[in-house]
Amino acid sequence: MKQKYDFLIIGSGIIGLTIAHAIKRKEPMASILIIEKEKDVACHASGRNSGVLHAGFYYTADSLKAKFTIAGNRLMKEYCRAKKLPINECGKLVVASNANELTSLFELEKRGKANGSNICIISEKEAMTKEPNVRTHQYALFSPETASIDPVAVCQSLKSDLKESGVEFRFQTSYLAHDHNVVKTNQGELSATKIINCAGLYADKLAKDFGYGHQYTMIPFKGLYLKYTKNKTDVKMHIYPVPNLKNPFLGVHFTITVRQEIKIGPTAIPALWRENYNGFDNFQITELIHILNHETRLYLTNAFGFRELAHTEIKKYNKSYFINLALQMVQKIDPNGFTEFTSPGIRAQLLDTRENRLVQDFIVEGDRDSVHVLNAVSPAFTCAFPFTEFVVNKYILI
Repeated sequence: MKQKYDFLIIGSGIIGLTIAHAIKRKEPMASILIIEKEKDVACHASGRNSGVLHAGFYYTADSLKAKFTIAGNRLMKEYCRAKKLPINECGKLVVASNANELTSLFELEKRGKANGSNICIISEKEAMTKEPNVRTHQYALFSPETASIDPVAVCQSLKSDLKESGVEFRFQTSYLAHDHNVVKTNQGELSATKIINCAGLYADKLAKDFGYGHQYTMIPFKGLYLKYTKNKTDVKMHIYPVPNLKNPFLGVHFTITVRQEIKIGPTAIPALWRENYNGFDNFQITELIHILNHETRLYLTNAFGFRELAHTEIKKYNKSYFINLALQMVQKIDPNGFTEFTSPGIRAQLLDTRENRLVQDFIVEGDRDSVHVLNAVSPAFTCAFPFTEFVVNKYILI
């Protein structure tokens, strides 16, 4: 007889790991198995994450993102301190390039204050006292709580914690299908009372297998960062542009890593298959056809400005253009200092096919037998601890 687990979690990114963590806090004796198709945790979005802990001012007050970002920021910092993991509490400035962007800048302040975020609008002169190299038009938004952590170190620490608490892991174990509470994998069949889908890029496909997520499909976007290798001193604080609030992307910005390294990015280039990281690695013809079909429709209808987004993002393959976007936010930096691309990431962005729009918030669907975490995109890493506790309380331990 094969062992039956209380909970079977599919996917070992930050959401899968923190869901297991939350279950164990509530039900210490629960038997949990996490399966992962890769050889270790956090091989995709969680491990390729920028490491920025956000402060909760981008999101409208009625969203799950707004509900959990501020608490998530605090709890992730507390976890890192408790585990002696590095944190860079460098803070962040959001800058305006012209007078037209000031309206959106003040809208961010309004959202942040509604959410309880510790942010404030400061003058251009004040901004330069915090980051002497910054360039902004009249005002900037200052976020002292924005910080950086090492996402891989966090996930590895969680894996160690979970193993100590009795959680089992099976790596290189891919979901194939299911029959009620039995999951079929490339390593045999596994049984559980409740199945929890945290499959990231593949969460929509798994959800449909269980009868959920019918109106959604995954549209992947490739994120590239360019590292500044000349020094670690030309920029000391995160610097972001005022984003287009109609879509979920934040634009090319300066990120300061947990090790004080400077990088610019990310891009949000429409990808052609789910793991379209480099060249034709992991090429899937069926995914290419499916994604191109949706992207072509979005392009022709120009839903949510997709045509302009695609044109703008594809231009970022031009290194000079990419660097120039970042140069507009600082007084001076050596463009020749940007020499090295970091490992690309793929944003698992959900598309609502009925409304032809990108889904801006987290989505969770399920019943007593299975739960599906959909669209766990930025700031999911920041939100992970309180968001997954919410998922456990509302959807899993019922």
